[in-house]
Amino acid sequence: MESRLQFNLLWLGKRQVIKRNSALFILILLACVYGAAQAQLTIEITGGHEAAIPIAIVPFAAAAGDPASEVDRIVKADLERSGRFKALPDSDMISRPSQPAEVDFGTWQALGQEYLVIGRARLVGADRYSIEFNLFDTFRKEQIAVYGIPGSRAGLRRVAHKIADLIYEKITGQPGVFSSRIAYVTDTLKADKRREFILQVSDADGYNPQTILTSREPVMSPAWSPDGSKIAYVSFEKKVSAVFIQTVATGSREQVAAFPGINGAPAWSPDGDRLALTLSKDGDPEIYVLNLTSRSLERLTRNFSIDTEPVWSADGARIFFTSDRGGTPQLYSIGLADRETRRLTFEGNYNAGAAVSSDGRFVAMVHGSGGRYRIAILELATGNLSTLTDGSGDESPSFAPNGSMVLYATRRGGREQLSAVSVDGLFRQQLVTNAGGVREPAWSPQN
Repeated sequence: MESRLQFNLLWLGKRQVIKRNSALFILILLACVYGAAQAQLTIEITGGHEAAIPIAIVPFAAAAGDPASEVDRIVKADLERSGRFKALPDSDMISRPSQPAEVDFGTWQALGQEYLVIGRARLVGADRYSIEFNLFDTFRKEQIAVYGIPGSRAGLRRVAHKIADLIYEKITGQPGVFSSRIAYVTDTLKADKRREFILQVSDADGYNPQTILTSREPVMSPAWSPDGSKIAYVSFEKKVSAVFIQTVATGSREQVAAFPGINGAPAWSPDGDRLALTLSKDGDPEIYVLNLTSRSLERLTRNFSIDTEPVWSADGARIFFTSDRGGTPQLYSIGLADRETRRLTFEGNYNAGAAVSSDGRFVAMVHGSGGRYRIAILELATGNLSTLTDGSGDESPSFAPNGSMVLYATRRGGREQLSAVSVDGLFRQQLVTNAGGVREPAWSPQN
């Protein structure tokens, strides 16, 4: 997979690789076999959660054929995709209430449903709706939420995702992630046999893909700003690496790093004011922090080694990064105030590509041992390392905004795909395309 190849070749070549810098990065990328077409992702659930909560989501009342009649189906798919819920099939429903007065709690108790959702779609303008829903605890026989959410005809999917977020949070106490988005990179082999690299953004369920950038040169390392409005990424469109920041809604962008040598691995600070970067402008690949307002650059690491793949701690006080300073690639952290450096990982001969959960409890990584590369998480408070996946070439972990799942790239059936796994390792899903592969996923903050 891409980032592991990059680090391994840098590590093996050391000084010689550093001299070749950007040219080598291009060769690494082009050596990888892709073949992806720009396509919508679809989700296949490949593992269940035994403790899934039974919930009945009654088809919402709407005119036949009205687009609003699809809202309940999207809500149901969202909740089931989380692994925390098991939805009752429509065919097993004895009644289909749409108003609170029509609810008979005994009916849903007999069907073993702990929660019940009913709803209605009201047309309030030419293409404007109000989607109203009620959430009930069937065993307590009480209503625990009622909402009315406005939306346009074109925005009904977003309304459905918001409803799923609200239901998820009311029941679990944890924010939902269904309104979030994911960024990923695909590429297409064109008629002239040249590749066209595509940076895309879609809803968390794979729908509504949006092209952010199309280039005939490699694009890599997408990273979301904390408010979800921008993406930083690395592009080789000028034949050498450079870091850009692009506004998702407007497409406007600016180049923020194009120093001699490697410009890579951008990572936003929690306040959105700075980027951590890997730069080799002074010789070795080192970790730097770029102030986006003043454009001042601060060097953090100074070591005769490869220091790369920076990510910020949740509180912004430290930066985690990959380094081979101990002989093999491992995770370290450095304090921004005191420059204190700590080694975080000791198990296995390869730990790289850190991602930090939003609550700061866990660090996900690519964990290599015995020639296999899988996704693992480290609990920072205890130092316990848990392997979540069973692949041999898993890569690029990215946490869901609520920390419940880890999205990552993998290879199945000879093709690159995206997969996700819950942090307890019990629930899995695949995000697949109808052609080729997809890589470098990045899960957005909640929108």
